Amino acid sequence: MTIKAVIFDIGNVLVKWHPEAFYDRVIGAPRRQAFFEAVDMHRHHLTIDEGAPFRETVYALADDYPEWRAEILMWHDNWVELAAPDIPHSVRLLQALRRNGVAVFALTNFGAENYPLTQEAFPVLKGFDREYVSGRLKLVKPDPAIYAHVEQDCGIAPEALLFADDRADNIATATARGWQTHHFTGPQGWADRLVAEGLLSAEDAS
Repeated sequence: MTIKAVIFDIGNVLVKWHPEAFYDRVIGAPRRQAFFEAVDMHRHHLTIDEGAPFRETVYALADDYPEWRAEILMWHDNWVELAAPDIPHSVRLLQALRRNGVAVFALTNFGAENYPLTQEAFPVLKGFDREYVSGRLKLVKPDPAIYAHVEQDCGIAPEALLFADDRADNIATATARGWQTHHFTGPQGWADRLVAEGLLSAEDAS
């Protein structure tokens, strides 16, 4: 079936998501390692993706770990530096799909409050035809319910959706629902897939 919409994950597909790199630059790798061993920031961040308030969650966590307060607050106060940079080739692919009139959606595990901050930093994220943000929906990948919501909201048959995500578990759920999928490991492979699907020319995808 012809692809009717291309769906992008955000983190590590369009924008880098590797907070460790930020902390390594700011506080050094040894202290960052000790910090992440003491405080499971990724686990706590998942609650934000699930819909918990961004600032309140981070600041409450800082109160719980006063010895790491400064580092924890950076997760909120330095968010735009922490969730960065963009991935230029992926951004070009998104823009090329738009120019070709292909519907482009976002399906992302992201907090309802910090997603707009990232959109301000990277305006390319403002141009999706539809946005499915976990923190708004109170559903997170790879829960099948968020994929079902996408299907019901957009009204497109699963086999006409092409979804790129960097996590194998997220891809597996989409595949099980009949979506076309691409496990993103780098923008060139994604570019090649979009060309193979006839959505972009080789020139568009460069």
